Order: sequence, then structure tokens, then C-alpha cells
Amino acid sequence: MKPISIVFATNNSNKIEEVQAQLPSHIKLLSLEDIGCQVDLPETQLTIMGNAIQKATYIKENFNMDCFADDTGLEVYSLDGAPGVYSARYAGPQKNTIDNINKLLTRLKDTKERSAQFKTVIALHWKGQLSIFEGLCEGQITTQCQGTGGFGYDPIFRPLGYNQTFAEIERVEKNRIGHRGKAVEQLISFLNTIK
Repeated sequence: MKPISIVFATNNSNKIEEVQAQLPSHIKLLSLEDIGCQVDLPETQLTIMGNAIQKATYIKENFNMDCFADDTGLEVYSLDGAPGVYSARYAGPQKNTIDNINKLLTRLKDTKERSAQFKTVIALHWKGQLSIFEGLCEGQITTQCQGTGGFGYDPIFRPLGYNQTFAEIERVEKNRIGHRGKAVEQLISFLNTIK
């Protein structure tokens, strides 16, 4: 296999590590920092898919590099899908994880229906084509934080069939069952077809 470098349009080191761990050795991820992109990528769309496409398209148009971007949202059914596309800035533009978690737990304080899903959409610009990959993971929102691993809402999201939150599950297992992992598997399947 010939070496492939592709831009992952993020500076989130947790995401980069998580995705790189799933990729075959001939595919190397480049971060926004690696390509000298200093701007906050636009995320002004009303859907998770729209944001993923917007970020990937920004890199393609401004840096002319093959790239992919992801956007992820936590959708809580009893809150009509909130926080959804606003997951990262649910408690405000400071994008503070603890504030986001606390706001969500407060909103669900008197709610027994705590079903939710994580959704990841990956938009890939490759050789002039746009491809979309989507991964879903169903679960429940816990009543308090559990575990110290993962990031984002992981300490309060317990996937279906598990007694542990994403913050308590080993990374390899989380990648196997999780929303991002499922979307990345589809991305990898596509990339593996490239000669």
C-alpha cells in the first residue's frame, strides 16, 4: 500500500488519536495545525451533516487538500433531539465540557426518559468527490458522571447493553461500538479501496 496523507479537519487531539488508532499504518492523519490552518472552522449549519460538509469544504477550497471533517452531536429524545448540532456549545460559546454536562443533567433532573443517541457524520473530499459516512450509537444519559476516560459527554452516556459509560469503557471497545468508530470504519473501507 502506498502511503496516504489526509487532513482531518480538527485540532482536537482526542479525536485525532481515536481515529488514527483505527487507521491502517499507511494512512497518516494531518491536523489543522499540521497544514498551518489557524482559523476556527465555520460551523453555522443547522444539521450535523451540514457542519461536517461545511468544515471539509472550507479546507478543500482554502488549502486545496484532500480532507475529511466530522461533526458529532448528542441527541436526547425527551429534549426533542437537543443538544444535537449545538452539543459542543450547549452551555455557551466557551465550549466548556463540564458546563455542557451540568446543563444537560439539570434539564433531565426530573425526567425518567433518558434515551439518547450519539451521531457522527464524516464528510470526505477525495479527488474531487464528496462522500458522507454516518455512525450512530444508542444509549442512556446517566444521572451523574461516571469514569475518567473519553471526552465530551462520555461520562454521562451509557451505550445500550453496557453497565458502563463511554468514560469507563476501554478505547478499543468504544471505537468498536461507538458512533465515531462506526463512521470511521466506513471511511476506512472507502480509503482501503484507493490504490
